[in-house]
Amino acid sequence: MIILWIIIFIVALAVMVKGADWLLESAEKIGLAAGLSRFIIGVTIVGIGTSFPEVISAMVATFRGVTEIVPANAIGSNIANILLIIGFAAVLGRKLTVTKSLINIDIPLLAASTVILLGVVWDGQVNFLEAILMLLGYLVYLLYTVNYKEEDDDDEFQEVLPSRQTRRKHVEEKDGPRPKLNGKDFIFLALGIVGLALGSKYLIDAVIQLSDLFKIGVGVISITAVAIGTSLPELLVSAKAALQKKSEVALGNIFGSNVFNALVVIGLPGLFKVIYLDEKTLSIGVPTLILATFLFIISGISRKIYIWEGAFFLIIYVLFMAKLFNFF
Repeated sequence: MIILWIIIFIVALAVMVKGADWLLESAEKIGLAAGLSRFIIGVTIVGIGTSFPEVISAMVATFRGVTEIVPANAIGSNIANILLIIGFAAVLGRKLTVTKSLINIDIPLLAASTVILLGVVWDGQVNFLEAILMLLGYLVYLLYTVNYKEEDDDDEFQEVLPSRQTRRKHVEEKDGPRPKLNGKDFIFLALGIVGLALGSKYLIDAVIQLSDLFKIGVGVISITAVAIGTSLPELLVSAKAALQKKSEVALGNIFGSNVFNALVVIGLPGLFKVIYLDEKTLSIGVPTLILATFLFIISGISRKIYIWEGAFFLIIYVLFMAKLFNFF
């Protein structure tokens, strides 16, 4: 029985990740065909799309009545993104360089979203008003990022291309021609949605069953196995970028995902039910998230994340896992 539910867990997770991939690819192409700029698509469709597995599984868990899965998954994913993914990327790339734009925009916004998350969950629950606050925080993040990036992009060619019409033409040329849509794009969009829905349903079923069989809390499984599984797309993207010495991609991939997890993955389900944190998420997960975010911000401000810092991140993640399973 245990083997069966482990297989169901792995297959459901794989279906969710692949469904999100299909949904993301199709939505991105449809967005380009509709005339959206690549930047807007990157901030909205791509930025949100990579976290679809977390938010869909959070909604399913909420309506199944196991709300402790929601914060455990979000907090566990953010810890894994920093300690596991950035740590692994820094070890692979030997050195990650932090750009000025990440320091000026992304690091302060990541810090602010983490402070909001910690302030909300400190009492062990998230109510309706707190959920609204979190979603408003994400809206501010989205608007600020879009406006700042657009202004920054405009500054590069505003003096050379003062005419609005000429600048629009420049953007169109920069983004390239609009792709042509066909029936396959909409089929994969539908398959992605179905994959996410079915995968999340069976994933939550597996978490509940494995929790009973192993006699451990659903929060522990969510903050470890589910969090790592739903963070696999970010791990693959960051590892590949690190090997190619594309530090901005390796790091930038994490910021949007962490802000979304902190504010939307917990905030959206909180509109429907009060979200509760289990004891280990509150006593181990929350302090580890504080430590991980603090170390990440310090490393970011120093403009470089060296191989030894990456190794240190990985060691902390191993200790975090060991503490969750009472190895010491």
